[in-house]
Amino acid sequence: MTTVPVFPLNTVLFPGVVAPLHIFEDRYRALVRDLLAVPEPRDRVFGVVAIREGYEVGDRGRQSLHRIGTLVQLTEFERYDDGRFDIEVTGRQRLVLDTIDPGGEYLVGEVDLIEDEDGEVDAETASGAQRTLATFEEYRAELSDLRGGPVLTGTMPTDPVYLSYSLAATCLLSQGERQQLLEAPDAQARLRMLRRSLREEMRAMRAVPSLPATEVARTRWSPN
Repeated sequence: MTTVPVFPLNTVLFPGVVAPLHIFEDRYRALVRDLLAVPEPRDRVFGVVAIREGYEVGDRGRQSLHRIGTLVQLTEFERYDDGRFDIEVTGRQRLVLDTIDPGGEYLVGEVDLIEDEDGEVDAETASGAQRTLATFEEYRAELSDLRGGPVLTGTMPTDPVYLSYSLAATCLLSQGERQQLLEAPDAQARLRMLRRSLREEMRAMRAVPSLPATEVARTRWSPN
């Protein structure tokens, strides 16, 4: 069991993925200040957990949180004169939220960290990664044609675990779909779910080609 600050968000973050956050609410300013006071950068970590329902602003917000989230590390920051921050975080590993303490300046939780698969990749998972990457390339090409220019650009990792997380963060999915991917037991299950979601999205694009594609979620989030 590990004790970490907890940051509820209206989005899902994944291990191995870098995300920008804009911090302006008092409780999250306090969280960032406390993290920056930690001497070892690797120890500047907190848990990000998606909000199941409710909201996250105001007097501590009123929310119901998912139990599966991601331990992230504060890696970059820019401090403004008025106390706001722009930060970047990198997902480290998944976590299970056990208990939460709302008594301090910001939420603190007891969490169990989830270890992803490590070591040699079995043939079935490797094959699933190749099939998923091929499906993504087809999806990317169709979406680019629909938009009239390249979208979802960039090279995807080949490791099945981080490929599954990168695609989950990159593809145009709902928050519910992303949370299901985060909660999947292993990379093979996530890759299978991604192939199904990508194929469903391509069928929808072909059925209604005149509708504009959703803008890629690459903008700076303002979570508080």
